[in-house]
Amino acid sequence: MNACELTASVTALANVIACKLNDDEITLLASVLVQLGDTLVTIATQRNICQNAKEEH
Repeated sequence: MNACELTASVTALANVIACKLNDDEITLLASVLVQLGDTLVTIATQRNICQNAKEEH
């Protein structure tokens, strides 16, 4: 899947979800997904730092 297909798919998914939820539910889900994304980036960064530290020693 290329970048355009990925963003189109994400947009389509957002529209499907938005049709099923009210504004409060959308806001909550968006907040949860942002936190999920931030946490995954934190985990990946920590893993990368640890791996780089192992390779240096």
